[in-house]
Amino acid sequence: MELTTVWFLLIAVLWTGYLVLEGFDFGVGMLLRPLGRSEKERRVMINTIGPVWDGNEVWLLTAGGATFAAFPEWYATLFSGFYLPLLLILLALIVRVVAFEWRGKIDDDAWRNRADWALTIGSWVPAILWGVAFANIVRGVELDANHQYVGGFFALLNPFALLGGATTALLFLTHGAVFLALKSAGDVRERAGSLASRLSVVTLVVAALWAVWAQVAYSVPWTWAAVAVAALALVGLVVATRARREGWAFIASAVTIVAAVVLIFGSLFPDVMPAFDPANSLTVDNASSTDYTLGVMTWVAAILTPLVLLYQGWTYWVFRKRVSADSIPDSIGLTFGRPKADVTSGSSRETH
Repeated sequence: MELTTVWFLLIAVLWTGYLVLEGFDFGVGMLLRPLGRSEKERRVMINTIGPVWDGNEVWLLTAGGATFAAFPEWYATLFSGFYLPLLLILLALIVRVVAFEWRGKIDDDAWRNRADWALTIGSWVPAILWGVAFANIVRGVELDANHQYVGGFFALLNPFALLGGATTALLFLTHGAVFLALKSAGDVRERAGSLASRLSVVTLVVAALWAVWAQVAYSVPWTWAAVAVAALALVGLVVATRARREGWAFIASAVTIVAAVVLIFGSLFPDVMPAFDPANSLTVDNASSTDYTLGVMTWVAAILTPLVLLYQGWTYWVFRKRVSADSIPDSIGLTFGRPKADVTSGSSRETH
């Protein structure tokens, strides 16, 4: 197998890890205001992802860095052509990080309320725009002979891309609700489980519509297998959420996202960014770095990737217990502007 193909597959794996793991982070943030009915409940929700959200974002940084190093032409065209939507995603992620880190710094209801809105909006924006971006890549964009994007911003807001944005938003929303039901206890768990059951049906309909459209209009025959797996996983998600089998429901929603990534990247190959005029498309060959660069990257990835996976797996194992309102102290307990550690049930690094 050529190194260009290897790195195309590795980048697909990195995006899979990011969307599966950060997907439930986004979902929890999106549900913070509508599902959390009290300060304690919102702190329960935040503490379910408190130990892992920043580690999950590393997958995005790695995917971006790998794209830059392995396929610099792809990186340049993507980030210049999709400048505005990617800037909005970046700003939303920054706002989200600030909300996570600073929410518990001041013991004031108005301050926490603003942080909660920032966290909610900072989760909704990328959840939608990632879908819009990937749908446009699958559909193809207007590139000139120099591989530069020459379409406008509003060209990216076509019906197929907007449906893609709705699909990712619903997938992450359901994924987050299932994760909350899996990781929390008490009223939050009950409401999250009930909401996941209702959301799963809507997600099934919208995701199936987008996947079939993508497969029929833009994909290749073998990716029907990914569509079939996604359909089965979505049906399983509906069944599992109705039966309140939270572990199986989480597996089903994760498999759905994995199948969606397979459909997206399978539709692209050997292109990395298809153009309306196929002669102008970026491919794994004309967008890649030299064989020497890819060879060095392969050795580095082979050594470091298992270590990163082991560390992240260990983190999830340590913080595997459920979080309940009973484990949340009544007061944030500020000490010199920093919240005291909440070590009850191994739920989080901090009480926010």
